[in-house]
Amino acid sequence: MLLKNPSHQLKVALSIFFFLSSSLYLATPENKTIIRVNVGIILDDYKHSLTGKIWLSSIKMALTDFYASHALHNTKLLLNIRNSKGNVVRAANAAQHLMKHEQVQSIIGPVTSMETNFVINLGDQTHVPILSFSATSPSLTSLRSSYFFQFAQNDTSQVEAISAVVKAFGWREVVPIYLDTSYGEGIIPALTNALQEVGAFIPYRSAISPFASDDQIKEELHTLMTMQTRVFIVHMTTNDLLCTKLFTKANEIGMMKEGYVWLTANGIANSLQLLNSSVIHSMHGVLGVETHVQQTPELEGLKIRWKKQFQKDNPTIIFGVELDVFGLWAYDAAFALAMAIEKVYGLTASHNNTDYKSFHVSQYGPKLRKALSTTRFQGMAGDFRLVDGQLQSSKFQIINVNGGGSRTIGFWSPEYGLWNRVYPANSKPNLGPVIWPGDSTSVPKGWEIPTNGKTLKIGVPKKYGYLEFVKVTKDPRTNITDVTGFCIDVFKAVVEILPYALPYEFIPFTKQDGTSAGSYNDLCYEVYRGNLDAVVGDITILANRSLYVDYTMPYTEAGLVMVVPVVDMTSKSSWDFLKPWKWDLWLTTSCFFLFIGFVVWVLEHRINKHFRGPLAHQIGHGLWFSFSTMVFAQTTRVISNLARFVMTIWIFVVLVLTINYTAILTSIYTVQQLQPTVTDLKDLLSKGDNVGCKPNAYTCDILKQFGFNDANLKVFSTMEELDEALSKGTAKGGIAAAIDETPYMKLFLAKYCNKYTMIGPVFKTDGFAFVFPKRSPLLPDVSQAILNVTGGEKIMNIEHEWFKKESNCQDLSVPKVSSSSLGADSFWVLFLIAGVVSLFALIVFVVLFAYKYRDIWNSEASIRSSIGAMLKIFNEKDPSYHTFNSDQRPEAAETSVYNNSNHTDEHSLFSGEQQVLSIEGSQKAGPATEVRFATEIEMTTPSTAH
Repeated sequence: MLLKNPSHQLKVALSIFFFLSSSLYLATPENKTIIRVNVGIILDDYKHSLTGKIWLSSIKMALTDFYASHALHNTKLLLNIRNSKGNVVRAANAAQHLMKHEQVQSIIGPVTSMETNFVINLGDQTHVPILSFSATSPSLTSLRSSYFFQFAQNDTSQVEAISAVVKAFGWREVVPIYLDTSYGEGIIPALTNALQEVGAFIPYRSAISPFASDDQIKEELHTLMTMQTRVFIVHMTTNDLLCTKLFTKANEIGMMKEGYVWLTANGIANSLQLLNSSVIHSMHGVLGVETHVQQTPELEGLKIRWKKQFQKDNPTIIFGVELDVFGLWAYDAAFALAMAIEKVYGLTASHNNTDYKSFHVSQYGPKLRKALSTTRFQGMAGDFRLVDGQLQSSKFQIINVNGGGSRTIGFWSPEYGLWNRVYPANSKPNLGPVIWPGDSTSVPKGWEIPTNGKTLKIGVPKKYGYLEFVKVTKDPRTNITDVTGFCIDVFKAVVEILPYALPYEFIPFTKQDGTSAGSYNDLCYEVYRGNLDAVVGDITILANRSLYVDYTMPYTEAGLVMVVPVVDMTSKSSWDFLKPWKWDLWLTTSCFFLFIGFVVWVLEHRINKHFRGPLAHQIGHGLWFSFSTMVFAQTTRVISNLARFVMTIWIFVVLVLTINYTAILTSIYTVQQLQPTVTDLKDLLSKGDNVGCKPNAYTCDILKQFGFNDANLKVFSTMEELDEALSKGTAKGGIAAAIDETPYMKLFLAKYCNKYTMIGPVFKTDGFAFVFPKRSPLLPDVSQAILNVTGGEKIMNIEHEWFKKESNCQDLSVPKVSSSSLGADSFWVLFLIAGVVSLFALIVFVVLFAYKYRDIWNSEASIRSSIGAMLKIFNEKDPSYHTFNSDQRPEAAETSVYNNSNHTDEHSLFSGEQQVLSIEGSQKAGPATEVRFATEIEMTTPSTAH
């Protein structure tokens, strides 16, 4: 009941509070020994530099928070601050003084990578851990110092994020702009490799001295403007005035307008808020890769406490100052050092454990190093974890500078790549909308024609033959050079459909006297040397040239073909009717005629009167019946179902054979048959014939590798020379064939299509293409345009203009040279079917016949006698078959008359039929007469049938 009184509740609460306060006071008596450990801090002008003040206040705030959260601590860090003023020697002297005279157990700093590089060596000698929160150069980790701890992200951890952004927007070339120091150069090898993995390259590196003047910076920027690349990656820090000068000058000379791309590494993006508003305005449209820090309540609380403390320590700084990620790393580094020192020194009664009088090593250095290596906690910049002395943090956010500040457009991590929201599971693998320089919202293509007014210099070859491809003429009066040809028109068509203007001029590859200045290899090498921006002409894609230049997609057919004379094979011959079929087909067909005739005779002999009679008659009629099916002239009907089945299949086979025979024979007699004199390059080599090729062409080298001697190789430069050489032939000092690329030979055949033909390709090539420098940004767009041109009517119109305007030929396609005769292999399936069906019918007939007269086989007669009896029965008529039934007397009479006459002429058969008709007519006389006639017929019928 007393507790319900508010006054009593207040008294009880106060009593508990004072009791707990007294207990805490008794638990930490004033006379407890606190070990004070000296720690060194080396900063750059921390009294005047804004960043120095921010970082120093972060270190002090970390120690304050540590001791507040660890009330039972036994150690306390004494900070010994030194100013290096950005000088390497001063930083080394400061570190040496701190180690020798102040007996520091660890050093936080220095700031720059160059300063840290010298101090690390001193730390190794004295076993004093060096903790850096701002030195990010990868060259520091290569020193492999066990007493150096890099509490900041290594610069190489961001190169994959940078390359992912470059890949996302499809840029092929980038130019890094960096400090000409170990800090700036340290990222370049890793950045180069990361860009190459995504298909981007670095054509130029812009290393700027940290002491460069405004004029020197402006001169370097003008150099960049003369290049095609418009994507720049800036790797500097906001501490350097060089960063401010760079973006200010770039904005002044017009390099922050539409079409340019600026991407900064985290050295600038992490401390962007430290730049003044004018510099931020100059960076409008810049992308940046910034270290990602997860926003937590603890971090928000730290920022509030830190800002109050900073304003209290620096009352003269009235504008808003923000705590950057370097300040967070400084906070975590100091907090981790306090934890490690508490772990190592907390149980020691005295701190006098290091003797620096003779610059000896620290006795507790190894223990402190181990404690730092194993320290784990949730830091303000993220999870604090070291691996081999390196902070493990590799998550970044992509920012876009506009509107006087920056906004996040995406994130990157090794696990998920690029995504556009905080949580990758609920995000798309891309970036948010970007405002580019010049307030453009369209993605820059990453390159442009140089802005100094210079157009592309396009080299063209000087040719003496096949001028339809490239022709260079110069007007002696006006001294104006004109370049025309098929290749030139294709290039112009490609440039017309590019999504941007491409100014160019053709530069003939000639000497002062107008003659050719060299081979095609020499012309391509001028591109490699930088004297030409591209080459347009009948340039073949070759492996040796691709080592120093790049090719576009080919725009012509590929392959080396052989052109040979043709002879007219339409000379009339009395044996031309045999040409449609090869000898094997004639032989196979003849054998099948005999086989089918035999099968039908076997199946019809006992039941069909046309397959009976004397032996000569049966053989003649069987052959006539079989061969007459070739022209479907057979008049004899087959009676048995097996024979009908065989004849159905065989007539279909004959139909197919006759159709092909008729078609080929018609072609032989009506169409001009131009056959090549030779169809195989090996035949030319074995006969020792001469072969033609163009001078200074790689085709001659290929023929030499194939086995031809120099004596058998004849060069030709023009189509007229080639025609003359082919007309002469090898015997008269000419050539038997010419080897060249398909486009040349198509042009040659357009003029001489009735005299020669094309065979091949005999060797493989990749066709004609345009030549550009290695990794030229123009290459993808030009190749895409070539595909559009060659895939439509435009290329057909260009070919018609240059290749067919003087041609009387109807078709320039490559003629297919092959034999016009057909062989048995073309119809083997039909012959197989016919053979199988015939054999099947024979087997069925033999089985049924043997089964019907099985009593003969069951008798006690010998096998020879049984076979003889079966053959005798086979030679007789089948009286049970419907064609010989007794109710069909006319047929019986006809058979009787036929047998009595003992011949097979049509007249006798006809007479027999008349007799049968008389018999049928006499049936009307009455039954007695019918019996008499039947008796007479039976008496005249022989006892055995033929």
